[in-house]
Amino acid sequence: MEKETLKFVIVGHVDHGKSTLIGRLLFNTDSLPPDKIEEMKKTSKELGRKIEFAFLMDHLREEREQGVTIDTTQTFFKTEKREYVIIDAPGHIEFIKNMITGASQAEAGLLIVDVSQGVAEQTKRHAYILAMLGLSQVVVILNKMDLVNFSEKAFNRVKESIEKFLHIVDIAPYFYIPISAMEGDNVAGKSKNILWYKGPTVLESLDSLKNKLPRDAKPLVFPVQDVYKIDHKRIVVGRIEAGILRQGQEIKVLPAGQLTRVKSIEKFREENIDRGYSGEAIGITTEEPVFLDRGAIICEPGKEPSLTDMVGANLFWMAKEDFGKKEKIPLRCATQEIVCKVTEIKKRIDSSSLQVIEKEAGILRNLEVGEVIIKTKRPIVVKTFNDLAELGRFVLVKGNNICAGGIITTIINARRFL
Repeated sequence: MEKETLKFVIVGHVDHGKSTLIGRLLFNTDSLPPDKIEEMKKTSKELGRKIEFAFLMDHLREEREQGVTIDTTQTFFKTEKREYVIIDAPGHIEFIKNMITGASQAEAGLLIVDVSQGVAEQTKRHAYILAMLGLSQVVVILNKMDLVNFSEKAFNRVKESIEKFLHIVDIAPYFYIPISAMEGDNVAGKSKNILWYKGPTVLESLDSLKNKLPRDAKPLVFPVQDVYKIDHKRIVVGRIEAGILRQGQEIKVLPAGQLTRVKSIEKFREENIDRGYSGEAIGITTEEPVFLDRGAIICEPGKEPSLTDMVGANLFWMAKEDFGKKEKIPLRCATQEIVCKVTEIKKRIDSSSLQVIEKEAGILRNLEVGEVIIKTKRPIVVKTFNDLAELGRFVLVKGNNICAGGIITTIINARRFL
């Protein structure tokens, strides 16, 4: 039986030890090629330091940027229970774009804090983003315990500070774990330096987390990416975001509402395919000719997503220029793109302090969050983020630049299907 996989993200201030923790997890689970370990040891020795795991992550990132094929985008490491994929979040802007545009979908988050420095502004912003993205499975890692002589008093002081903030954003962490990523304390094995701590190690805490309901078990959602004409066939291509698509199945095309059946399922260099699963990129042909183009959403009759022109959302503004209410701007959700405007900014929030700057505001500024009402020019097919992330997250764009990311929290004016 194939092991399940859990994707998780590690977030926190840039200097609080994310790269070191990732490197240590890979090292302790024997997930590194021997040449990478030797290179890491050599580089550290030349600089007169102990093994520096952050060097390893910087080197892997360089190789990835240069197009060298290494296994960093697939499974990072595995335990006896399951396999894990780490989503590295080098900074808050990259994190938001990565998470909300759907490049990766985390099921849990590790929030890392340097216990010698305490909670930083970026720590708070990242925690808010975890809450905004609906990640309820959160583990707080208090790193660099070696710098405070493994003091329980120092641990409790920082833990109390984090707890107060996380309570505001409605995050109840599963564990607070004191570690030294550099020395390996409480990462894969129990620390002899922190005998006062009786909880799990980082690896044990990960193994205790749960996978989300498989997307195959949800109703069908198949956003159309493009339509190709090949060998007299009109092939509709895209990626199945939820559910299973079967040959002969009746389908409904939104927003038009047309009904047809799947005549064939097409996969590159494969024949006689009778079904496609969530996460797969496939093509289909239909029995009756229906109008299909990029942005259409294929679903099951009677189990359709919502069709609406108005939603409530949490919006994270990332551009340096202010965003004005009622400004017309393109919105992208799955393969759909449509002009919209924000008709209400109910709250304007500082994303690092979570202080409400203004109620019933007229603008959003850089790195501010708005609780907003969005009106689209024509109906769009959506779900709330917690129902199906792939139809519940969106970005706002200017030119080719993503200037905001958001999640849909409520659906207003949903249309009934006949």
